Amino acid sequence: MLAIVNEAANAYRGVIPADRWHDPYMPADELRREIATGVVFWVGADEERVTGVMGIQDKGDVALVRHAYVAASAQRTGLGSKLLRHVEGLVDKPILIGTWAAASWAIDFYRRNGFALVAGDDKDRLLRTYWSIPERQVETSVVLANGRWQQERQFSG
Repeated sequence: MLAIVNEAANAYRGVIPADRWHDPYMPADELRREIATGVVFWVGADEERVTGVMGIQDKGDVALVRHAYVAASAQRTGLGSKLLRHVEGLVDKPILIGTWAAASWAIDFYRRNGFALVAGDDKDRLLRTYWSIPERQVETSVVLANGRWQQERQFSG
C-alpha cells in the first residue's frame, strides 16, 4: 500500500504548498497511525500486484474517504471509481472527502463520481471537526461531499 500511495502522491510534488510536501509522502509509521485511528483500507489489484488503495474512516455521523491512490499504470481504467463505489457501499451515512485545493485532477475525479465541493466556512469547519490536520492544511484543502450529506444538510438547516 505504501508503494502505491507514495508513487501516486508524486503528482502532488510542485503542486501542493512546498511546506506540506515531504518525501516519502506517507512514511510507514504514518500508515500505522492511520490504521490505529480507524482508517480501514481496501485495495484493488491486477493479476500481479496491488494497483490502488482507498481508505474509509467512520467518524460517527459521517464517514471520510481517506488516502485514495491509484498507480500510474492503472489510472483511467475505472479502478478508482470501483474502489470509491465499494467504500461508499460500506456505510449508510454521509461521506466527506478532503483533498488539496490545487489537486484539480482529484477534485475532478470526485465530482465525476457524484461529489460536490463544500463552500468556504463549512469546508473549514468540517476539516477542523473531522480531520486531525495542521491549520496550514485546512487553508490549502477542499472538502467534497456526497449527495447524502447535501440532503441531510438541507433537512437540518
